[in-house]
Order: sequence, then C-alpha cells, then structure tokens
Amino acid sequence: MFKKILIANRGEIALRIQRACRDMGIETVAVHSTIDSDAMHVRLADESVCIGPAPSKDSYLNIPAILSAAIMTGADAIHPGVGFLSENADFAEMVEEHGFAFIGPSPEHIRIMGDKVAAKETAIKLGIPVVPGSDGELKSSEQGIEIAKKIGYPVIIKARSGGGGRGMKVANNDDELRVGFRLARTEAKAAFGDDVVYMEKYLSTPRHIEIQLLGDGQGNAIHVGERDCSLQRRHQKVLEEAPSPMLTDEERNRIGEISASAMRHFDYKSAGTIEYLYENGEFFFIEMNTRIQVEHTISEAISGIDLMREMILIAAGNKLSVTQEDVVLKGHAIECRINAEHPFSFMPSPGLVKGYHAPGGLGIRVDSAIYAGYKIPPTYDSLIAKLIVHGEDRADCIMKTRRALQEYVIDGVNTSIPLHMELVNNEEFQSGVYDIHWLEKFVDSINSK
Repeated sequence: MFKKILIANRGEIALRIQRACRDMGIETVAVHSTIDSDAMHVRLADESVCIGPAPSKDSYLNIPAILSAAIMTGADAIHPGVGFLSENADFAEMVEEHGFAFIGPSPEHIRIMGDKVAAKETAIKLGIPVVPGSDGELKSSEQGIEIAKKIGYPVIIKARSGGGGRGMKVANNDDELRVGFRLARTEAKAAFGDDVVYMEKYLSTPRHIEIQLLGDGQGNAIHVGERDCSLQRRHQKVLEEAPSPMLTDEERNRIGEISASAMRHFDYKSAGTIEYLYENGEFFFIEMNTRIQVEHTISEAISGIDLMREMILIAAGNKLSVTQEDVVLKGHAIECRINAEHPFSFMPSPGLVKGYHAPGGLGIRVDSAIYAGYKIPPTYDSLIAKLIVHGEDRADCIMKTRRALQEYVIDGVNTSIPLHMELVNNEEFQSGVYDIHWLEKFVDSINSK
C-alpha cells in the first residue's frame, strides 16, 4: 500500500481525497498556488508545496512543478482529483514514467475516451448503445445532410475535444446544418485547438443518466447504480440525484450490466462514469469520464461504498474489494452544488466569507473547503461546497434537503443556495418529471418575474 500520496488538485475534492487517505493511514502532500496558501486542503495536509502563481496554467496545470513536488516529498502516487489534469493522458503517462503510481485509469484509456470520436467507436465495439449519427468525424456539411436524411432532423454537431457546451450546434434543416457545421468547427478550433466535429441525432426531451463504475484491470468491473444529472444550465450540472426517479428497476439493472460488462471487456482500471441520454425507454451513450466525478458522493450515500478508497486500492494493484452482489442500493440521495455566484444571474461572486455554518443531522454530509475568514479567489471554478443528503426515499430526501438548505449559512458572498431552495419547493421537481432543458426554463421564469 502507498505510504504517501500527492494530491494534484485543490478545494473540496482535495479534502475528499485527504480524508480517504487519512482513513487508510496514508500521508498526504498538498500542492497549491500562491493564492491558495491559506486554503483548507493546504492546512490539513501532512506536507504542502507551492507550485506556482495563481493562474491554473502556472500552478495546477504545471506538470513539471507537480512532478518536482512529488520527487521532493517522496510521494508514492499522485491523485489528480477532478478537472485540471485528471483526464490528461500525457500527464498520466509522465507520472508513471517518473516512477509514481497514477491513481486513475491507464493513459491509453484516458486518451481513447477523451477523443469523442474514438470513444463512440469504442462504445459501439463494446456493445454500448449510441445515438445514431456520423460514424466518426463529420468531414463536410454535405455529408451531414446525407446522414440527416437517414436519421431525421433535428441533429446536433459536437466538437471531438469539446466540453461545457462549446463547439455544439443544433440544426433543424439543411441550411442550419451548413451554418452549424462551420460555426462548430470555428468554435472548436478556438476553444480546443481541434476543429474535428461529429454529428448525432438530437434528442428533444432526454434525461441525463450516468452509471458509476469501478474496474480493477484484472477482469473485474461493477456498477454502483445510476445518477440523474438532468438539472443543468448551459451543460453544467446544478443538482444531481440517485437513483433516478424515472428509471424502473429493469432499466436500471439492464443499463448497469451493459456498462459493467463493457468495462470488463475494456479491461478498465479505476473509477469511471458512462454518461447516457435517456428518452422513451432507450439509453444512448454520450461520453465516458475516466475519473472520479464531483457527484460521486450520492452514489456513495446510497451504496455505502467509499469510491475514493477503492480508487486508491486499485491503483496499488489490488482487486476490487466488492462484487456486484455486494452492491445494495438503499434510499435516495441528492447533491446540491453550492457555487459562489448569484443564484439566478449566475454571475461569479468571489470574496471574503464573513460567516459560515454548515447544516447537520442524520443523512447530511457537506464536502467543502471554505470557512469563516476564507477569501474565495476569482481565479478558479465557483464550486465552493457540495451538500449531500440521504433519505429513506425521495420524499424524505427532499424534506431533509429543504431543512439542510435552510440551516446553511454562508455570509459575505452570493451563493446558489436560494436557487436550490426554489428547486426543492417546486412541484414539478418534486414530481420528478423534468428533462435536461427544464432548469433553464425554470430559471428564465424566475428572472422574468
């Protein structure tokens, strides 16, 4: 087992990894930028190393500085967390070349699934259902029009290296497809340095369902149920719940086993998530995230499985400590992403946290790195906390979430807590009948009042 792990991240996810390490008797090394010198992940680590100034490119994306910190401190392994370098195959490769264990999947798997065209081709080979569309790269708008004649409009053009909605264009007819193809390529080139795009059938009212997976690279892979991540704004998740209020047990078990079986054949090692669009009883592959995800917490809540611990054990060469038969999902869980931003305009709100009080009680968990007196920097993502609530069933979970949000105090900056209060009090949310477009319409209705 590892003696010391360097955590190449910051904020609440760095703390989450630290806690798993502490529970396993493993020392931790925190790396940080100059602006994060008083951050909680730095204060609670066994050792810390400053790796550069505030901009991410000079610190949390600074591969030579991170590797130097690992060498200096005698770390055995590096955990990339989420974001930053977590899905950078070159980084994973360099970590291993320098003699450290990378706590994540192989560079090869990261590279395949990071290329959305290659990922879709791989999904087809592994028997994962995919959205009908182009077989790989879309090379011209005229090619797209020919495909659209077969699968029907509307269609969506996506960037191979895309994310966060950039390089994505919906087309309802031939003319819109021609314009969308050109704009998607231009956007993708500007944002990612890669103008390769592909095309899929556009589903009008889908849910966003993802399957939590664990594989050990030794022939074993399991699923830990699904999460419903349909409440999104501009393709960014706001609130997630597990299990989905829309799936039947038959659907849940079917897509879970399809996904786990694919990972066994893929020889996948570590935690990972396959994301699907779900509409009219069918699942369609979107992408695979080759890392732990922000919302892994609700899968832990309903399963009782420490996913971070499993990642560390797998990276150390162990087989999965749980079988599919061991996975018993109990109750319902909701995660509210608490961001430092205006709740309805979504304008960032960095600044000094003047007062802080986290909610508590049975079934309440808060993953956060902020505290009274902490200054939220304007440099990084606005996520400052995750409120995770577990109840006996969905109704109980919603009631507990409402109470926890009422207790939560973060003074000095705007936060998204009022938006979450509006959500849990809304009858449509309470009914569970919503799709990936619902939240934007909901926020627009609030802003128009």
